[in-house]
This record gives sequence, structure tokens and C-alpha cells, in this order.
Amino acid sequence: MEINLISDTVTKPIKGMLEAMMNAEVGDDVFGADPTVNLLQEKVAKMFGMEAALFFPSGTMANQVAIKIHTQPGDKMFCDKWAHVYNFEGGGAAFNSGVTSHLIDGDRGMFTADQLQKAVIGRGDIHVPFNRLICIENTTNKGGGACWDFEELKKIEKIARNNDLAFHLDGARLFNALVAKNETPEQYGELFDTISICLSKGLGAPVGSILIGTKEHMEKALRVRKLFGGGMRQAGFLAAAGIYALENQVKRLAEDHQKAKEIGVVLETCSYVKKVEPIETNIIIFYVNDDIDSMDFIKKMEAKGILLISMGDGKIRIVTHLDFTNEMLVKLKKELKNF
Repeated sequence: MEINLISDTVTKPIKGMLEAMMNAEVGDDVFGADPTVNLLQEKVAKMFGMEAALFFPSGTMANQVAIKIHTQPGDKMFCDKWAHVYNFEGGGAAFNSGVTSHLIDGDRGMFTADQLQKAVIGRGDIHVPFNRLICIENTTNKGGGACWDFEELKKIEKIARNNDLAFHLDGARLFNALVAKNETPEQYGELFDTISICLSKGLGAPVGSILIGTKEHMEKALRVRKLFGGGMRQAGFLAAAGIYALENQVKRLAEDHQKAKEIGVVLETCSYVKKVEPIETNIIIFYVNDDIDSMDFIKKMEAKGILLISMGDGKIRIVTHLDFTNEMLVKLKKELKNF
């Protein structure tokens, strides 16, 4: 029995989702003629109380298009030093948009409004990049699935408005945060100019992300998506999976969170573990003792049929998901205790 905990992107569609995909009504989405894609876009826009949405093949493309529509080459983007848009999107902000990134030294991928305020203050002349965009990630990937405090986000939004800055949310795992914090999509729709949502992580769809914003923003995003090669044809088969996920697989995210916390309890008792980051959602970040090579630990767990991943800096990541069964949880806890 292989236990793949590398990411929540490793899941496969369940029977109900496959049936929805096979029965989808489709058309050519490049011409805006795929009814299932249109339905998904309308559904998500309405869910967040925003004007429009656009379907993308990946979360990275959705984020990169958002950065592109909010900036011009030479502009500055503010984000945390652990932000996915900076660390794990291939340098896309610089390559695609010519944007320089001002990295804020936050805690577990989250900075404060006070830190941002200090960063945006300064001279605005020809010698420095124009401040243009704030990008935050919720939940934070490298920060171990941490959830932003919503009151802090409201303070950051106020700074954005006062300084004429666009405000983008990389919400790859936003639904994990909504479930964990008992928040609503509408709350986030009121704060952000654009939001990206990944359907192929905890929600369990095989492919796809959504970008949400104003009609004007989505018209620009449609153009840039085409430029980036993201136009898909009969994409309704994939959109149907996203609709199914949103209607059937949101509340069950709480199960992933509970399993993650149970794993964290076991890791806290293991003598070879130096530190376990606080666990709020479905990601566990932990460090082994200095006398143990983290990559060697990962290889030894792989030999036992358990797949984990390094996040750099000695971090080891475990991600729970819908294909991680109770039987697998029992085996994992046993192997961690006996390592």
C-alpha cells in the first residue's frame, strides 16, 4: 500500500466526479461557447460576490495572469518571503511581467499590516519601482497551511486602497482556510481585486483553477490567458469536475485537517523530531534533529511506501487529502513512531 503525502494534488477523481465529467455538455471555450465552463465561472463569481471569473489550466497561470493585469514592467509587487508566487512559480513575475518583488519578512508566510505600511512608505520618483500590487497567499504553503487573520487582511486592504495598490489573493487552498476558520467566500470577495482558487488540490478535481474579479479584469485576463497559451477547447469536461468538487467536497476538508492534527500529535512524541509547526489545515511541516539528514529520512520513509517531500531549509512536508484513508493514517502513525 503506497501512501502518497507529497501533496493534495495527487488525488484522483471519485466515481461521482467521473460521471459528472463524462456527462458534461461541452463546446469550444476559446469562443466562449462551452456551457459547462460558463456555468462554473458564473457559479464561482456568484459564490464570492464578484462580477466575473475565468477558468485556467493551472493555479500558477491564474496567479501569473493576475500579476500581469495589475502591473507594468518595472513595477513592484509586495509579498511574503515565502510566497508561492515568488518561490514556486518559476520566477514568473519577473519573466512574464517584468515585476520586481519586495519580500516582507513575515511569520509562516504571513506579514502584518504594520510591516506592509513600512514597506510602502518611501520616495516615489524615477529612481525606484512604482508600488503597484500586494499579493498574499491563504493558506500559506511553505508556512504549513497557516491561515491569515481576517482582521489583519482588512487592515492590509485599507493600506492597498490608501496607496492605490491592487490586492490579489493566491487562494490555492482558500477553501481549507474557509472551513478551518468558519469564514465565507463573500468576505474575501469584498476585500480583494482578484482571487485565484485551485480546484485540483484539496477539492479533488484533476485539473483547473479559477481567477475571479471584475468584468474588466477578466476581459484583460482572457487576453493574457490567450497570450500565455492557456486557451482550452472542450474544457467543460474539466469544468464539470470543478463544479462537482465545489458542490460535494468542500465540507469534507475538515477530515483532512483532523488527520493532519493527529499526525502532528504523533510527531510531537518522536524523539528524532526537532520541531513541528502549528497545524491549522491539511499541511504538516516538521524538522528532524540536526544529526539526521532530512533527505535521508524521506528516502527511508519512501522505502516503507510513504512518500513525503522536502520544502528546503530542512523542512519536511506532509499533506493530507481525500485519497488518504483511515487505514493509511494508522500505518503512517505506526511507521513514524517506530522510525
